Amino acid sequence: MNLMKRILAGAMVAVTMIASAKSAAVVSDFSGAVAEAAGRPVSITSCTIQGDNVVVNVSCSSVPSSSDGKFYLYADEVYQDGCVGKIVAETAAGTNATFTFPLNHYTAESNLSKKFLVAVKSGSMVQVSDEHYITNPEAKATKTVARNDHGMKGILPNSADAATFKDLGVAQMVYNLYMGDIVGPGDGSNVIPFSYNGVDYQFNGAALAQYDGFVRWCHANNFQLTMTILNNKTEAGADLIHPLSRDAHVCPGYAMNTKEDGGTQHLKAIAAFLAQRYSGGAYGTVDNWVIGNEVNARTEWYYLNSTNIELNVSEYVKAFRIFYNEIKAVNANARVYTSFDQEWNRKSNPGCFLSKEYMDRFNYYMNREGNIDWSLSVHPYNAPLFDPYAWKQQSQYVNTTLATPYITMENIYILTDYMCQASYLNPAGAVRNISLSEIGYTSSFGEDAQLASIVYAYTMAENNPYISSFILFRETDDAHEMESNIAQGLKNLDGSKKMSYDAYKNLGTANAAAVKAQASQIIGQDVNALVTTRTFLSRKGWFLND
Repeated sequence: MNLMKRILAGAMVAVTMIASAKSAAVVSDFSGAVAEAAGRPVSITSCTIQGDNVVVNVSCSSVPSSSDGKFYLYADEVYQDGCVGKIVAETAAGTNATFTFPLNHYTAESNLSKKFLVAVKSGSMVQVSDEHYITNPEAKATKTVARNDHGMKGILPNSADAATFKDLGVAQMVYNLYMGDIVGPGDGSNVIPFSYNGVDYQFNGAALAQYDGFVRWCHANNFQLTMTILNNKTEAGADLIHPLSRDAHVCPGYAMNTKEDGGTQHLKAIAAFLAQRYSGGAYGTVDNWVIGNEVNARTEWYYLNSTNIELNVSEYVKAFRIFYNEIKAVNANARVYTSFDQEWNRKSNPGCFLSKEYMDRFNYYMNREGNIDWSLSVHPYNAPLFDPYAWKQQSQYVNTTLATPYITMENIYILTDYMCQASYLNPAGAVRNISLSEIGYTSSFGEDAQLASIVYAYTMAENNPYISSFILFRETDDAHEMESNIAQGLKNLDGSKKMSYDAYKNLGTANAAAVKAQASQIIGQDVNALVTTRTFLSRKGWFLND
């Protein structure tokens, strides 16, 4: 949950949300315009690892003219555009052609996370295809670990209270990793060297210790782990910050540096290091990696000093491709997620982007540059955040059309149905994995409402075939959040259990029917019937029966 939303929640108790943030200025020297290249005659139909080589197949209906009758294949770094990288292969031009060249994995010439394009010689080199990435990095995976999928019930914890989580029957955990903290030598007392693609890097062993310990703790207690990677500002991680994120704006996460060579190579090394460290072995495994948090929330979680959506999405896509290819080249079974908030068609902050608009552009680039098996992490909180009634949202915020301002658990099927369309399917033609990696309900207006909301929301999730995770945000209330009427814990500040504690404990078990009956009584209608029939209830104002 982003901080601005929490502040907004506190600023209004029974009225509409207020847009309170000033949008950032557009930086004129980074227009961000990305042509959709409708006129490029050559299509890269596949780009895959085969053994130690990369094989690229191309086709065209009409061979573009050239001075020498050849196709040239360029390998560009993600920050390069056009015919400026290295020519890695050439072949005779034709309506169908194939390039084969070395992958050079783990060398200074590694092509694992580069993008490729076809050019012809016509006076100068002319690009004749769109860019394309390798789409099967898992072909090189050497530390593939069996996934620990054994239940959807989870929590984003604010403690390491294993007894509580086992009592609740929790199967999944979510944890945030701050990338800027783990790089560099720290105080020099605990330096972890790492050589990648011919460059030596250093990691801060003291900072890593907390992550090592948490991953190991999850493994020991049989909790499946999702790790969210945030790009925070530190001196050692200065090169990881995008050039357009280096102003005075303060937030927990900044855009990753996909504009400069040093930052780009550092990102590759970090992705490989983390995947190698947390794929079995001494520490355990991270099954799921989320690249950035709520990346459409530009000013709060993935800051870039530009309001141009094409620039923002295209820069994020480059970072996502790096992490996807580097992680999957270590552990083929890892899932790599992008992350969006619930602001589907309405902004609480005018400086951010609509999640639907951002996701559509993200998917466009994924299809254009080589479809991969990316996964989706969403946070379908109530609108507003402190609204206590998940089963009956306010009509000004939530409806059952694709134009709904917000995606919450009451209309979560709008999102999952949308993900079923052909353009959104993964390379195998299946609907992508969808994780509700952060969700919660307040007890500030009654513990009974919190109980009913959790039971209703969980029932919606377990009846949706495309949802694999239901992760409650924290087990214990947070005093600061409570100032904004957000008391999402299953326990009070003093550790005493709320009504929702036992409800969550019994969901997904043989005792679920009793809990659902309790929630149905609070709601006034049968929970299972509401869910299975997609019955949509709404109200006009703040109070339940408005």
